Amino acid sequence: MRPATDDVPAGALPTTTTPGAHVTSTTSSPTPTAQPAPPDDARITLVLRVLTAAAFVVILNETLMMNALPPLMEVFAIDASVGQWLTTGFMLTMAVVIPMTGWLLQRVSIRTAFALAMGTFIVGTALCALAPSFSILLLGRVVQACGTAVMMPLLMTTIMTMVPADRRGRVMGNLTLAMSVAPALGPTVSGIILQFGSWRWLFGLVLPVAVLMTVAGVRLLRSSDPGRPARLDVLSVLLTALGFGGLVYGLSAFGKAAGGGAALNPVWTLVVGVVALALFVWRQVALQRRDQPFLDLRTLRHSRYAVALGLLCLSFMALIGAMLLLPIALQEVRGMSVLQSGLMLMPGALAMGLLGPTVGRLYDRVGPRPLVVPGAVVLVAAMATLALSVQHAPWWALVALHSVISVALAFLFTPVFTAGLGALPTRLSSHGSALLGASQQVAGAAGAALVVTVMQVTAATLARGGATEVAALGDGIRVALLVGAALAAGVVVLALFVRRPEGEEDARPGDSGTAHQGSAEADPPAKAEHTAYPGA
Repeated sequence: MRPATDDVPAGALPTTTTPGAHVTSTTSSPTPTAQPAPPDDARITLVLRVLTAAAFVVILNETLMMNALPPLMEVFAIDASVGQWLTTGFMLTMAVVIPMTGWLLQRVSIRTAFALAMGTFIVGTALCALAPSFSILLLGRVVQACGTAVMMPLLMTTIMTMVPADRRGRVMGNLTLAMSVAPALGPTVSGIILQFGSWRWLFGLVLPVAVLMTVAGVRLLRSSDPGRPARLDVLSVLLTALGFGGLVYGLSAFGKAAGGGAALNPVWTLVVGVVALALFVWRQVALQRRDQPFLDLRTLRHSRYAVALGLLCLSFMALIGAMLLLPIALQEVRGMSVLQSGLMLMPGALAMGLLGPTVGRLYDRVGPRPLVVPGAVVLVAAMATLALSVQHAPWWALVALHSVISVALAFLFTPVFTAGLGALPTRLSSHGSALLGASQQVAGAAGAALVVTVMQVTAATLARGGATEVAALGDGIRVALLVGAALAAGVVVLALFVRRPEGEEDARPGDSGTAHQGSAEADPPAKAEHTAYPGA
């Protein structure tokens, strides 16, 4: 049998920390050396909890600026197309940095990676809190994003390496608290803070919490494995930044071009982005021949992973678009305060978080498709209804619609993440999680840029036709939300092709370590996973 650690990234926690843990994945009789395993399992559980809590803190900042956008537009005298870069720039930076995490997790220990990620996040948060101008605030957000980008691949790769296939749904359901609730709570938290204090407190209150989480995490991870030498392909990094940046800037620049304020021609920036991404793919193919890919695109050969990737990208575009537009609609069109708009988004955020573990257990029982297809259909219906009613519906109806959208997304994210990453062999899991995370951030940034552009172009056209500023803005938001609903329609199509990973179809409690011998690529990792985290 191939050693269980062959395909595990060097930066991840070891999956076989004791001889006994390895023995239980074979048909050999257990030996007395299996007794030390429970303490290791308890430590693994604690590690996952600390990493998840830290991820919650840093990911909360991804959407913290959304509800704060209208007040910041007034403070810095900027329009929405400029202000939205506080969110778009954050996501775009994450998209560029996330593919580098595969190299980072090989190069350094998990403890060092955690300390580097949280330390960078703390520096960025302090810079934002003290920013004297919008440009410095944006720079601080970029630094924050560099730290945030490391956390989710670090956590997700660790889970996919350590947790048995038949229990991943439950663990991923708990992870939803960081992946879904944190960004969903961002607008609510910012609304409460801004009601009683300056925008600087959005970062001043996060800073001490981040410091405490860093100290706790570094102490807990003191015995993590060292890394090994690894080469970073600088050309791939540059092509990623140029490709993703060109696409997102091109989309956002169309809105400013409508008013004659774009610094660069959006068409040319889009062309540059597409060409750079094409060169990036060519570069990865060349590196794969030498078995040194920066981002292994062979993950896309696994159709179930590719479907999950496309579905999550479209879902995130729709989600970020709605979360960015709703505060503008509630404050600028409906005349609500920043606190009121924040509180209206809270029920949906709580619903998404509370459903995470339940959806994870349902995934373990019935698989992804019975959850994903109804969730996608409800998402389209709720998005379309919100678009048609956002200007005139009573506040409680908007709260209900946002809650329905959040519930639908809860039935999408956990099953699709789990099924998508579970479809990959362990040797590709770190690349798969990196590609998933980067694509999701690019999709979110593109979704934000797209809806703001649609909103501004529509509002500018109606204003030139004689409509009042408020009416034109309201109609622009309505059209932009309809675009989000159209994106969600694509989610329905892809949901029909979601399947449970082949390795999980036979992975049930009680299976022996030799139950999966039909897949030479996935079997050895599956055996190690079933012994690495029995208490998950």
